[in-house]
Amino acid sequence: MKEPSSDPASRSPFGAISAIDYTVIFARDMAAMRRFYGDVLAFPLLRELSPNWIEYRVGANTLALAKPSRTAADARTPAGSASLQLAFKVSAAKVDQCADELVRQGVALLAPPTDQSIGHRTLFFRDPDGNLLEVFAEI
Repeated sequence: MKEPSSDPASRSPFGAISAIDYTVIFARDMAAMRRFYGDVLAFPLLRELSPNWIEYRVGANTLALAKPSRTAADARTPAGSASLQLAFKVSAAKVDQCADELVRQGVALLAPPTDQSIGHRTLFFRDPDGNLLEVFAEI
């Protein structure tokens, strides 16, 4: 008789998940969010399925901006509250260049580029909806 596996992933159909296919940010202000992700961060537009669903290519991933519809009964995140944090990995030299570009574009930095004791150089800022964004490099 075969012993049951002790690996929880092998006992669950969710063990077949190998990647996050796309990430959705529910946008309070779609126009401002579109300008920020498309113009300020310069993420390439992948496709626009409707005025309420816009997809950007971020490396091998898709980042979508959406007006909530399927979860319309969910309360909106209160203004001034981040609902998520996204971290974007770059080379060490690019962290400072990203900071300079954000300042040039009028984006307030939460902190200047900083070397952290965990071996990362980090830069923190917010998108127009208040979500926390990080650009980092391993150092």
